Amino acid sequence: MKKVVIGMSGGVDSSVAAIRLKEQGYEVIGLFMRNWDSSINNDILGNPTLQNDICPQEQDYNDALAVCQKLNIPLHRVDFVKEYWDYVFTYFLEELKKGRTPNPDIMCNKYIKFDMFAKEALKLGADYIATGHYARIENGKLLRGVDNNKDQTYFLSQLSNTQLSNVLFPIGDMEKSEVRAIAEKYDLITAHKKDSTGICFIGERNFTNFLKNYLPNTPGNIINIETKETVGEHIGLMYYTIGQRRGLNLGGNLDRLFVVGKDLSSNVLYVAEGEENPYLFSDSCLVEMVNWIGKNKPIECSAKFRYRQPDNAVKLEFLENGEILVSYPQLVKSVTPGQACVFYQDEECLGGGIIKEVHKNGEKLWYL
Repeated sequence: MKKVVIGMSGGVDSSVAAIRLKEQGYEVIGLFMRNWDSSINNDILGNPTLQNDICPQEQDYNDALAVCQKLNIPLHRVDFVKEYWDYVFTYFLEELKKGRTPNPDIMCNKYIKFDMFAKEALKLGADYIATGHYARIENGKLLRGVDNNKDQTYFLSQLSNTQLSNVLFPIGDMEKSEVRAIAEKYDLITAHKKDSTGICFIGERNFTNFLKNYLPNTPGNIINIETKETVGEHIGLMYYTIGQRRGLNLGGNLDRLFVVGKDLSSNVLYVAEGEENPYLFSDSCLVEMVNWIGKNKPIECSAKFRYRQPDNAVKLEFLENGEILVSYPQLVKSVTPGQACVFYQDEECLGGGIIKEVHKNGEKLWYL
């Protein structure tokens, strides 16, 4: 009997993934990752720890344990707090300092879930590792999950073919509604649990209060890029992303202003009016940290510049320094430095990289 070590997060997806593995005849072992020291950080996030309060990560562990006990599978616990800080959270902070909008979930998958976790699974004698991601692997190719609304290949785009060689995605061929139905059938504690949001493993927090503990606030002017008028003051460029409208706190008739750029040198946040404003659109971007999952490296394919974004037709120009110039003359809205550009060909996720610069008409936009 083949042994599978599955990452149990305390959510419904990993719970049902474990069920499916058992139904398929595997010997299943659960492994819960502790990647954030909640005892230190829980009381500095704007919501102080209450007496007898259980932090969200501990509640997730308790839920994972309850599921494993019900399914009669063992659950191990491993501490990756230092590794998460070194490889994921430090990257997250450094990107924010540059004024970019990072995606820590992608780096968490690359360095923690499919690296440190995989090594720990080997110690437990694993033939395979498994997670509750909505994705599929067929003939060595990473394919989108069947549920288009939940497909998570975007977050797996920095993984290598080697990392994916012994991975199982048991719910990749399922719709979310089917997953919930199975959890209900087994009367699992996670059946109706809300999907997690927020920073990977850190969870839902007051983002502004949270970051104050790690990066200093540097307020500056908010300027309308079209009228050159100063319309307000921002609380720090790191708190804003391209295309953002909510949270600008400009009031009155200024609620239709959108973030269109940042200037780190002058600490200015640029805005413009209207969600279809030309300043929100670009026609190309420069992508660094490029990772290819397979051997397929086309010059024409589709790409996502943000999670849940529709596919965009693109052309790729491979540069000598390893970067890629990605062109999309049809124009795409809110392409943002620091976010991932992920390449697809039909159902296959080819890989991706991190957006370094954004251009329009051959000029770098007001981003950084």
